[in-house]
Amino acid sequence: MNTKLRALIIDDEELARRLTTEYLRSHSDIEIIGECENGIEAVDAITTLQPDLIFLDIQMPKLNGFEVLAASERQDGVIFTTAYDQYALKAFDQHAIDYLLKPYSQQRFDEALTKARKLLGQNNPAVQALVSQTNAIAERLTVRDRGQTFVIPVDQIDYIEAQDDYVQIHYAGKSLLKTQSLSELEKQLNPEFFVRIHRSTIIRLQSLKCLERATKDSYQAVLHNGAVLPISRSGYDRIKGML
Repeated sequence: MNTKLRALIIDDEELARRLTTEYLRSHSDIEIIGECENGIEAVDAITTLQPDLIFLDIQMPKLNGFEVLAASERQDGVIFTTAYDQYALKAFDQHAIDYLLKPYSQQRFDEALTKARKLLGQNNPAVQALVSQTNAIAERLTVRDRGQTFVIPVDQIDYIEAQDDYVQIHYAGKSLLKTQSLSELEKQLNPEFFVRIHRSTIIRLQSLKCLERATKDSYQAVLHNGAVLPISRSGYDRIKGML
């Protein structure tokens, strides 16, 4: 019976990936099943391979480590590797998540690995809290669709509408469905640039062309892309206060 733990190494620096590989040589119960050098690759690999352990760099191109966890919905078996300063590391201490501050020694690596083993298979609310705290205001959204990971800069979004248990994000002439509630997504968007005009619709203010009267008592939003969206009474009050 194979009882080895399956590990995935995610870091944009080749030397860092090689160092992790070297440190793992003394741990015969761990098998390296893959390496990734950017966030997009990482989300795809986590989703496809379902590793037991993840060694995750935070600062990477395309998606950072926190965005990778949010997109892959991973909450356990994660050891962060980071060059963050001491102020940023307070977040890790507060949520009792272990991390490796670069450069780190074999001894420090082994200590982090021991802690991570104890949490394997548990949905760690500390990871979820840290991801939520770090991604409080998103600069981009990630969407998994048909086995691919898409990155949507928020400044390309025109509007977002609720679709049952999903949200449909309309951006740059395209649209994608994301498994998330509109209320949850609203918390990630900068309230200076996004406004909820209806219980089922959020728009980006810069996408708004004009407000038109739809009936005697109601208005609608006309966007630059041609979309015409209903506005509720409370939504009208919110948007008028921002124009």
